[in-house]
Formats: sequence, C-alpha cells, structure tokens
Amino acid sequence: MSALTYTARAYVAIVAIVACLFSLQPGAQQKAATLDQLLKQVREAALQENQRNKAREAEFARNKARQAQLMEQARQERAQQEAISAQMEARFDENELQIAELADLLNKRLGSLKELFGVLQQAAGDARGNFDSSLTNIQYPDRGAFLTELVEKMSSTSQLASLEEIERLWFELQREMTESGKVSRFNTDVLAEGNEADTDVIRVGLFNIIADGKYLKYDFETEKVSELIRQPKPRFVNTAEELSVADSGLVKMGLDPTRGQLLGLLVEEPSWRERAWEQGGVIGRIIIFLGLFAFIVAVLRAIWLMLMSMKVAAQRRNLRSPNQGNPLGRVLQVYADNKNMDVESLELKMGEAVLREVPGLNRFNTLLKVIAVVAPLLGLLGTVTGMILTFQAITLFGTGDPKLMAGGISQALVTTMLGLCVAIPTVFLHALVAGRSKRIVELLEEQATGLVAEASQSQKG
Repeated sequence: MSALTYTARAYVAIVAIVACLFSLQPGAQQKAATLDQLLKQVREAALQENQRNKAREAEFARNKARQAQLMEQARQERAQQEAISAQMEARFDENELQIAELADLLNKRLGSLKELFGVLQQAAGDARGNFDSSLTNIQYPDRGAFLTELVEKMSSTSQLASLEEIERLWFELQREMTESGKVSRFNTDVLAEGNEADTDVIRVGLFNIIADGKYLKYDFETEKVSELIRQPKPRFVNTAEELSVADSGLVKMGLDPTRGQLLGLLVEEPSWRERAWEQGGVIGRIIIFLGLFAFIVAVLRAIWLMLMSMKVAAQRRNLRSPNQGNPLGRVLQVYADNKNMDVESLELKMGEAVLREVPGLNRFNTLLKVIAVVAPLLGLLGTVTGMILTFQAITLFGTGDPKLMAGGISQALVTTMLGLCVAIPTVFLHALVAGRSKRIVELLEEQATGLVAEASQSQKG
C-alpha cells in the first residue's frame, strides 16, 4: 500500500468530517453527490463562517465602546451623588447643632413653665382616666377627645398648651367636682330587653344611674347604658322608684361609692329561692316539699280542730240535744242510747265512744312528728353529700380555686339550713295541733266521766 493511498484515505476522512459538520449548519439543504461538490460546499461553508465571525467581532467592538460609555456615565453619576451626600451630611450636622442650640434656648426661656406643663400633662392624663370611668361621661362625652389631644400635645417637645386649653382643663375638673354632688336628669340611649331607646334617666352624683325606678349600669368600654340583668333587693328598688317620681326635697337613696361594683355584687347575690332550690340540689328540694306538705297538713288540721272545738263548745252548752256533727254530740248520743244500763256497762260504752273519736282527732299528728324528725336527717344527708363533692373537687383540682369547692360547701350548708328550717316550725305546728286535739279528747273524757257519775248517782238514789 503506497503513501498516496494513505494520503487519499486521510483526505477522504477529513472531508467526511467537514461534511458532517456542514450538514449541521443551518444553510445545509442537500447532500453532496461527488467529492468535488463536497469540497465546494466545504469551501462555501468556511466562507460563510468567516463572514459570521467578522460580524460577531464588529458587534463585540461596538458593544465594548458602548459599555465603556455607560461605565463613564455611572462614574459621573456616582460622583454627583457623593457630592450631594456630602452636602446633606454637612446640612444634617448644621441642623443638629442648630436644634441643640434651639432646645437649650427653649429650656432657658421656659424656665419654671416646663415644670408647670409637666404637671399639666399629668393632670390631663389623670383626668382622662377618671372621666372615662365616671358616670358624668354619659352626659358629657366630648371631653375625652379634648383631654386626649391635650395629653398628646403636651407630650411633644415642639408644642405648648394655649391659655384657652389650660382654662378648659380647669373648667372640666371643676365641672366634674360640681356634678359629683348633683342629681341630674337628662336623656340618653338605654339598652333594655334587646332594644335601645332614648330614655329619661337620673344620675345620682357619681354613684348610681336609674330610669323608671330601675337601676342601670354604664359600660365604660363600649360607652353604653343598659338595664341590669336583675334588679337588687326591693328595699333598694323602692328608693329608686321614689327618686324617679320626686321633683324636689330629700329622698332616701342607696349609694354605691364604688361606681357600680357593690351594686353588681348585690345583683349577683343569689335569692332565697336560688339558694334553697338550686344550691340545695335534689335533697334540698325534697326537704322543701316535705316542709310545704307539713305546713299544709298542719294548717288544715288546725282549722279543722278549731271548727271542732267551736262545735264541741256549742254542744257543751246544750247537753240535752246531742248533735251527730261533732265528737261530743256523738258521745252524748251514746249516753242517751245506753243511760238505762248499769254503771259499769255504761262506763265501758262511754269509754268506747271516747276512744272511737280519738283517732280522728289525732289524725296526721304522727306524720307531722315524723317530718319534724326526718327533715334534719335529710339535711345531714345533704351535708355529707356536699362534703363528698367538695373533697372530690379538691382531689381533682386542688385548693387553688375556691369557686370549684363552693358548690359542694354550699349544698352542705344549705341542706342543713333547710332541714332545720323545716323541722323547727313543724315541731311547733305539731305541738299546736296535738295540744288542740288533746284538749278536745280531755273534754270528751271529762264529759263522759261526768255523765257516768250522774248516772251512778241516779241509780243509787
């Protein structure tokens, strides 16, 4: 194999590579059929590539010149901004010195007024806090904005209070002191039963506010006036009603010096019904039912025995005409039917007649006695139950919060109280009923014995 052959093969390989590269170019549309065509295409491709490279070099040169121009502009802009910054820093330093000099001059000229303005700021702030929680704020709501503006003005170092503002602050303080000792009547919106309406209200100093004989409350956060959910005890409501209809003169009035806190506690205080019915629990309700039942039975028995006593007293005045409508009349009827019997038999008949009347006269006496004994025992049961609930609360939550133990302790004390409140009156009622029935029985025995003695004397005679 000759050297020419190797040279030809190498040339062919190089041309093939160039042809492949050329086929990847965008302008390559067709394949070469001969080596001459392939060589021609390679030369044309090389020429085009050379032209494109020259165009790129020219574009790069133009961009380089433009970038140099932009860089020069940026340097000039930076130099200008640095000059402005230097001027601003110098101006800032001058202003700092001038502000310090002016502040010293202001302090020298203020002198004792500076302390006065400090006191004025403090007084305005305290007045704003007091006025916001005062009942007079309902009648004069615009003063809060003035005091807020004055406090903000006095807290700045560049503003001073005017003479008019100082005089108005004095006026507001004086008006608050004056209104604290007055009873004023004015109109305002009152929220009652979900509806808000303009209502004529009465403000008693800084203590209470009422309308139509009812106590109102003022919410300082929402600045709304509303009726209390529940009114206090009647003795307080009665004074409010008297004040509502009064035109002049002196009227008794319960005052709340805490601006509603004591009144709120009085309203939250449970009534006797709530204490007995809700706090007493199931055992408390059972004791109440027993007490009511014992009272009704005792009253009915007392009325019945009183009527029987009246009938027996009337029958006693007329022993010759027995009336079957009363115990003595029935005993006399037995005597009239058996007066011809011997004394011993008549005595037995009369004793039987008296004994026949005793159960009716002593009816329900035992029941009253049982209720008087059972009521304290039920109260003791409620006490034990309440203490168990208290110890369970202590076991679960500890002793940190007394409210968690209040329910059990309340039940323990309320049931004991209810048991005693039922037992003590029931004992007296039982004694009253038993004593009245006993007097009637003794009267029957007395009359029966007298009749037997009379019959014995008549038979001996």
